[in-house]
Amino acid sequence: MRTYLVVIDESPEAEIAMRFAARRAVKTGGSVEILALIPTPDFVQWGGVMATIEDEAHQRAEALVTGAAGTLLSESGLKPSITVRQGEGPKIVREMIAANPDIAALVLGAAASGPPGPLVSHFAGADAGALPVPLMIVPGSLDRDAIDRLS
Repeated sequence: MRTYLVVIDESPEAEIAMRFAARRAVKTGGSVEILALIPTPDFVQWGGVMATIEDEAHQRAEALVTGAAGTLLSESGLKPSITVRQGEGPKIVREMIAANPDIAALVLGAAASGPPGPLVSHFAGADAGALPVPLMIVPGSLDRDAIDRLS
């Protein structure tokens, strides 16, 4: 089954990428894998504080993914697979693609203005030719109607 891997965060462009991936999955008989990344926190001297910081980041990511999955289910009828991982974004994305041969494309959203985010910069930059699946970058300036027409 063709799976679209979407990396989401709290940005508006992530929502746009999710909508695009969901629409493509519906039209191609595929599915969506949602990935929420938790950055590795800076070292904190006290272990208890560090554990609390990590736990709060994980809870925020879980809430974000749960909300995105609910939206995707209500709008498209697709029940996505959900992954929450902590660490370096590009490395985790590559690991996920390597572990799941059904992933047909990586879908990322680009900000409507300003510089691209770190994943877009990484995968569309010097590492663009090494990705084993197509990269779909959805412009953040697209509205819902435009996404629906294009997908």
